[in-house]
Amino acid sequence: MSMENPPLEQVRAVLFDLDGTLLGVEMSKFIPAYLEGLSGHFADQVDRRAFARVLTATTFALLRSDDGSRSNQEMLLEAVGLHLGIGRAKWEQGLAAFFREGLEDLEKLITSLPLAREILERCFSRNLQVVVATNPVFPKPLVDARLQWGNLHDFPFALVTSYENCRYCKPHPGYFQDILQSVGLQPGQCVMVGNDTEHDLAARQAGIPTFLVDTWLVDRQQGSFTTDYRGGHEDLLEFVGRLGQDPPPISGFGP
Repeated sequence: MSMENPPLEQVRAVLFDLDGTLLGVEMSKFIPAYLEGLSGHFADQVDRRAFARVLTATTFALLRSDDGSRSNQEMLLEAVGLHLGIGRAKWEQGLAAFFREGLEDLEKLITSLPLAREILERCFSRNLQVVVATNPVFPKPLVDARLQWGNLHDFPFALVTSYENCRYCKPHPGYFQDILQSVGLQPGQCVMVGNDTEHDLAARQAGIPTFLVDTWLVDRQQGSFTTDYRGGHEDLLEFVGRLGQDPPPISGFGP
C-alpha cells in the first residue's frame, strides 16, 4: 500500500467497471453489433449508415463533454433529434422494441467470469457498498442485460451508472464526484476497480484510489499511467477481502 492511501479498513465502497472487469467482452465487436441491431428499428425513418454514424459521433462527444448541465440521455436525444429527426417518443419506442427483440446477437458476445461473482460476494460479505461504474453511454436496459448475461444481476448494487442517471462520462472527474455524492462517501472511502488505464484510473483525479485489473488491459496511455494497486482477478479477489471491516462473528454457536 502506498503512503498516500488511507488504510484499507476505511474503505466503504468499491466502484467496478463492467466490461473487461466483471465480464468478458470485445467492445470493438459489441458496439458495432449494438448499432447495427438498433438501427434496424429506425430503418423506416433514417438511413442505417447515417444512424450509426450519428450515434458513434454522439457517443464520442459524450466521452469528451464537460457540460454537466443535463444527463447524457438528454444530450443524446438532442443529437438524434437534430441530426436524424428522431424525436424522444420515437426514440423510446424504437429502443424498447430493440430490447424486446434484438438482444440475442449481443448476448453471444458476452462471457461471464466465474471469479467476478465471487469477488462481488466477498464485497457484500464485508458490508461494502458496490457501484457498477460502467461508462454511461448506454441506456440502463442494456447495462442490466449485460449484468444478467454475466450472472451478476441479482446483487443489491448501491448504484448502476447509465446514460439516464449521469451527466459526465469517464474519464471526466465529475463522473466520479457525482458517484461519491450519490453514495455519500469521501474519496478515501472508495476504490475504483477497472481495466482501462485512461477511463478507470481517472478516478485518481477525484482522489479515489484505483485497482487496475490487468487480465484484459486496455492501455490508451501506452504505459504512462499510475495506479495504486494492480493485478489479475485472483489478486482482486484477495484485495477486496482486505477492504472494510471484518464481519462480526456469528453468535449463538459453539460451547
